[in-house]
Formats: sequence, C-alpha cells, structure tokens
Amino acid sequence: MNIAAGFANISLLQLLLVAIVALFASLVGGLAGYGTGALMPLVLVPMVGAEPVVPIIAISAIFANLSRSTAYFRHVDRRRALIVIACAAVTTALGAYGYTKLTNAGAALVIGAMLILSVPLRRHMKRRDFRVGDGGLAAGAVGYGVVVGGTAGSGVILLSLLMAAGLQGAGVIATDAAISMVISLAKLAVFGLAGVVTAQVIAFALLIGIVALPGAFLARAFVERMPVHVHTAVLDAVVLVGGVAMVASALR
Repeated sequence: MNIAAGFANISLLQLLLVAIVALFASLVGGLAGYGTGALMPLVLVPMVGAEPVVPIIAISAIFANLSRSTAYFRHVDRRRALIVIACAAVTTALGAYGYTKLTNAGAALVIGAMLILSVPLRRHMKRRDFRVGDGGLAAGAVGYGVVVGGTAGSGVILLSLLMAAGLQGAGVIATDAAISMVISLAKLAVFGLAGVVTAQVIAFALLIGIVALPGAFLARAFVERMPVHVHTAVLDAVVLVGGVAMVASALR
C-alpha cells in the first residue's frame, strides 16, 4: 500500500475543511454515538485517496473517543466493554492487516460499501428490537472486529450491539467510546507494523483528533436539547450519498 503520493499539494483551504468536518463529526458522535468514521471519509478520500483513510481515522479516533469517554466517564459499562474488547481484539488486528493489502480502488470500494450498508443495518436492528445477552455480545464482537479493523464507518455495528445488550442513552455513547479507543490502538499497532503510518498520516490524524476534542463536551451540553432523530436522518443521507460516490469512483 503506497499512501505518500495522496498527500501532495494539500492546500490550507483543504486543511480548514478537514478541521471543520472533524469538529462537526465529533459533535454528531457525541450526540448519536457514531459519526466520525462515517463523515470523515467523505472529505478525506477525494483529498488524499482511500488508502490512508482508515489509518488516519484510527489514530484520530483515539483523541475523539478519549474526550467522549472522559465526558461520559461515569456512564461506562466496564463489564460489557471488557467483553467486547477481549473478543474483538484479535479479529480487529486481522481486519486491519487485510486492509493494508488493498489497492486505492479496493480501499475505496470497501469503505464505500461499508458506509452504504451501515444505514440499513442500523435501521433494521433498531426496527427488530434486536436483543443479546453476554454470549451474543461476545459473538457479535468477534464479527465486529473483522469489519472495524479494515473499514471506516462501522461504528454503527458496535452501537447496535451495545443497545441490543441493554445499554441506553449516555451508557451506549460512553461504553462505545471506551471500546473504540482500545480498538483504535489495536488497529494502530497493525498499521504501524505494516509501515502505513507515515508522517503525513500522523499529521492529518492529529489535526482531526485535536480539533475534535471539544466536540464531546459540546455534545454533552446539548444532548438533552437537540432531537437526535433530526441529525441522525441527515447523517444517514450524507453517508449514503458519500458511500455511493466512493463505490462509483472505485468501479470506474
């Protein structure tokens, strides 16, 4: 995977756009529990190509989820978090390793397909009122690890699993953030060993992560005032359009 070329000729205006989207995505993530992994590829892929996107988001997610888990610390369900981390760690590493073997078109196809599938998957699981115990949560975490290791925008799977396990409201957001932070570290370890974590990747990730830090705290301030279904519907529309655009670009 050669990812250095995609960073040539990045303008200050483009960096400003990345920063604005990162702040917005962090705010949405703090409200809905997901958003950063779904929204950031829409601005990053046209700018730097698809190959560096998952490593960038994996690093920046450490910052975003650290701020989110800090903001909602008292709501973290440690037992369920440990179940998911224990069962997803190895499969996450496998998924991340597989991603490093993809071409730019292959990476765009994988990310785009995941973004498209995430919307109907979330709605289907919510409509079915899907419920699992600890065993089901563990089994789901194994599959989640494979998907999250090599894609962006797959956070909706974890969110749905936690809700199915009985978590609600701030408990879902807090536990999701704690798990995602550890999972991002596992992905980062694999990407680092594979040599895809370049200086440019780190710079972009730090920009996104630092700008996104206030998002969770702003979200907490508004979480009881803003109707979640409104921004969730907008996010779904944006994710679907962006996913279709990425798949179309990959197939050309």
